[in-house]
Amino acid sequence: MTIGDMVAGEGLALIQSVQADPGLQKTVTLDLDLKKSNGQGVPVQIVHSVTSMRDGAPGESRSIVLTRRDSTAGDQSASAASMRFTRFFNNTPMAIASVDGDGRILRTNAPFLKLFSGIVSRDDVENGALFETIVQDVDKPRLQGALAAAKDRQGDIPPLDSKTQADDNRHFRFYVNAVIDQSDEAPEEAAIVYAVEVTEQKALEAQMAQTQKMNAVGTLAGGIAHDFNNVLTAILLSSDHLLLQARPADPGFADLMEIKRNANRAAVLVRQLLAFSRKQTMRPSVLNLTDVVGDLRMLVDRLLSGTNVKLDVEYGRDLWPVKTDLSQFEQVLINLCVNARDAMPEGGKLTVRTKNATAAEVAAFNYSYMPHEDMVLVEVSDNGTGIAPEIMDKIFEPFFTTKEVGKGTGLGLAMVYGIVKQSGGYIQPESEVGKGTTFRVFLPRHIVEPAIAAEADAVTPSADNVVALSPAKPEQPEDLTGSAVILLVEDEEAVRRGGKRMLETRGYTVHEAGSGVEALDIMDELDGKVDIVVSDVVMPEMDGPSLLRELRKKYPDLKFIFVSGYAEDAFARNLPPESKFGFLPKPFSLKQLAVVVKETLEG
Repeated sequence: MTIGDMVAGEGLALIQSVQADPGLQKTVTLDLDLKKSNGQGVPVQIVHSVTSMRDGAPGESRSIVLTRRDSTAGDQSASAASMRFTRFFNNTPMAIASVDGDGRILRTNAPFLKLFSGIVSRDDVENGALFETIVQDVDKPRLQGALAAAKDRQGDIPPLDSKTQADDNRHFRFYVNAVIDQSDEAPEEAAIVYAVEVTEQKALEAQMAQTQKMNAVGTLAGGIAHDFNNVLTAILLSSDHLLLQARPADPGFADLMEIKRNANRAAVLVRQLLAFSRKQTMRPSVLNLTDVVGDLRMLVDRLLSGTNVKLDVEYGRDLWPVKTDLSQFEQVLINLCVNARDAMPEGGKLTVRTKNATAAEVAAFNYSYMPHEDMVLVEVSDNGTGIAPEIMDKIFEPFFTTKEVGKGTGLGLAMVYGIVKQSGGYIQPESEVGKGTTFRVFLPRHIVEPAIAAEADAVTPSADNVVALSPAKPEQPEDLTGSAVILLVEDEEAVRRGGKRMLETRGYTVHEAGSGVEALDIMDELDGKVDIVVSDVVMPEMDGPSLLRELRKKYPDLKFIFVSGYAEDAFARNLPPESKFGFLPKPFSLKQLAVVVKETLEG
């Protein structure tokens, strides 16, 4: 056994603080608590003698342990009171030091010596060390001001936050209290300083601030994307309408095609913004990530061709299922792999690793914001240039990029962040400059219970009650004409005008409304003789979901299509579970709108 096995609380720090000069012996008397085998404490006094070798290495120690008498009602001697105070002083969980008027440390307790071990020793205290040697140079003036206020016997001295000179990653808060009545034992005592380590609190505050910033940027990005979608939809519809009237030989045909091509490129950027703001359309399904990574391996190999980057895939055994959108999660992996490739211009090794992470293994990562539950982990690692610590907090922000102008939009990692978050997962980067980067993607384990799953499918907005009308559906009807009556509800005039003109060229009768309230009036004027309503989701006065609820009260079989740049999940949760509707994401082209209308009418 060592003496540390028998000492209670922070008493060991007191014992370890006793150090002799090289080749000499030192003896100190300490009041502390030992612990019994049953865990109970017993107050003792230790006469501790230590020696030091000539080269300064610690030598043998000898300790005499004296039992302290339990104080009785009749024993009120100064010695007993002093022992009781010393015991209390060293067993308090807060680090305490007394300081004189010149800022020198007079006395410390055991937690103080433990908290600042390696910075202030017992010998330093005995040699009159200044308290300011603990804090960083930038904070010394504030500490000196607080100690001066204490010397002047001022009350309500604000606490001081600082880091230590030795470790830039540890944060401390110092409370300085003035000593109003000096004692005869320490007449020079001017202040009592209490110290608390707040490193973990600071980390949580930084994490919270980062989360709030990302949410605020996400809200802004979503709003910008919504307005851009309306603009792009109008451009696409107008260009499609002109292309219908033009021939390939016409002088302006190539320019029209260029307009449409660039509008579609802009639509991709908008989708990335929506992904970051977690409002993009997702169609989650139960997946096995072994299959997903296996199917992508060939594509990643092609992305690495022509480089000296080698791909290594490590598959976890018996991976648990997860629930996410297949195509969106493929985008996550591709973006991470492309970034890893770009971080290794001279070549290197790209590793994609999958494994099950139990709740205990997740807890071992010590990510404060993650719940301790079963997860499926995907790691994408490289041994490239790494990410500098000062930009680590910004890598997921939209339009932030370290690449050269024209080499990247800065939306890749923003989209990755949004997709992972919208899937209910978490992403954590770890990097060291010059050694490489690892991105860890955690997705919750999906537990399939047949009875519950069948019930959930009946009420989940993104399942059977949403008529999943994908614009890219391969089985598109060739004949896109019709004779139905359509009510087009859209507050953006350019989009409404373009949609109306396009549908009328297909043979439909189109009535238009600029809001949900106006749409209700038009339905009453037409006595409900409308075959299908095509409505925007976000509108003033009355939004699309409210319009659907009102119309279905009088016309329960009315067919309905929502048009929105946001995911249907963003508004479908406000609708009754049995509400059936079609959905067309913005921005859309002339043909896509015609396809969705035709399919809904015939469905």
